[in-house]
Amino acid sequence: MIIKKAELETVCGISSKIPETSRPEVAFAGKSNVGKSSLINGLLNRKSLARTSSQPGKTQTINYYNVNDTLYLVDLPGYGYAKVSEEIRAKWGKMIERYLHGSRQLKAVFLLVDIRHAPSENDRTMYQWILYQGYEPVIIATKLDKIKRSQVSRQMKILREGLELKPDTKVIPFSAETKQGRDEIWELIANVTKEA
Repeated sequence: MIIKKAELETVCGISSKIPETSRPEVAFAGKSNVGKSSLINGLLNRKSLARTSSQPGKTQTINYYNVNDTLYLVDLPGYGYAKVSEEIRAKWGKMIERYLHGSRQLKAVFLLVDIRHAPSENDRTMYQWILYQGYEPVIIATKLDKIKRSQVSRQMKILREGLELKPDTKVIPFSAETKQGRDEIWELIANVTKEA
């Protein structure tokens, strides 16, 4: 995908109505600090369009990135961040649920999981929950550059078993440093959005 235009177009907070868009959407979910902003910046060839932060829990809104006026990348709030109250976490959950239920243009959901660690309880819950909402998430295993090449297949196996993935679930290792996995993710996005 050649990126001619990429901009943050809509920011949707806890009490906002989910916008009705006329273009296909693909959404990115993942716990705080898993590298969602880095992934979105990497996909869009931008340094800091999506704000990255050393402080987890930065994305507290649903952010719509308009790409080439043809589709939206939708960044969902990070989950599982301990320093926010139960009440706020519950509201984020409701907001994500409202989006998954309410978007008429959503074509695919990508779930980001850190390749270095076994999936957490939150990751498992989110995976099951996306399935329950009727979507088959594509798993993006982030932070690939933080492990040795010899560890990749073992970590991928831990990830598949930890999430109890269905056998045909696609898992794409991704590195924000080297951009490995970027073309594969765009190819998938192109496939799901061109039917739109």
